[in-house]
Amino acid sequence: FVLRRMIFLGVALPQLSAAGIAFAFLVHRTVVGPHVHLEVGERVLARLGASAFTLCGILVLAAFERRGRGIVEARIGATYAAAGALTILFLAADPWGEAQMVNLLKGDLLATTEKSLTVLASVLGAVVIVLLAFQKEFLLVSFDRDLAVVFGKAAGLWDTVLYLVCGVTISFGVMTAGPLVTFGFLVAPPLTARLLTRHMMSFSVASAALGGVASFAGFYCAYRYDWPLGPAEVAVAVALLVAVGAAVRLWRAFGLRPT
Repeated sequence: FVLRRMIFLGVALPQLSAAGIAFAFLVHRTVVGPHVHLEVGERVLARLGASAFTLCGILVLAAFERRGRGIVEARIGATYAAAGALTILFLAADPWGEAQMVNLLKGDLLATTEKSLTVLASVLGAVVIVLLAFQKEFLLVSFDRDLAVVFGKAAGLWDTVLYLVCGVTISFGVMTAGPLVTFGFLVAPPLTARLLTRHMMSFSVASAALGGVASFAGFYCAYRYDWPLGPAEVAVAVALLVAVGAAVRLWRAFGLRPT
């Protein structure tokens, strides 16, 4: 999102995922009956709802992008507004779902179950394998689409695959950590790494490292000051971005460049 200058997409997709979760809760209440507790079947249904809404949204946005119709930011903004409105409407019809969504919005990571973490780790592991296996294709279609076409690459197909990978990552991330934490760590660490690095490999490593630092530092702050964990971690990640940005400006003021 950061390198392709599609940061706003990182806002819209978590909101779409949240709308899918709210819709899944509403469907469960309508079909099965009142909620007793978050059962395994309901959790699976919520994951399906998050994935379906996110993937459908990202495929529609990708189709419009390939056709070059309209302004990208306008489409993403409309998607975010629609997803936010749908989330509220779904929750208005399901008070129990509203209580669960409040926990997701807060990023209540301490309440995450071992099974949820195992599923998320498996999904993210598969995503990493896909990104490493097709790294050249993804980079080529992302930064030089015309050259990709010259080389005979199916640019539209690879764009779609990349969007699908992003959609799966976001949908499972939102189900586990909530939209705030998911968006915060999708954007803040890469933006910070972009200020410090000049090469793709160093950018990737720095993004992951900064995300880890923000996670541990946010956990310490949440424990020390009795803050909610998710917002504390996002706040630390943004604080790192501001601090590094200020430091880089000072370096440049003295004629230095980050390596």
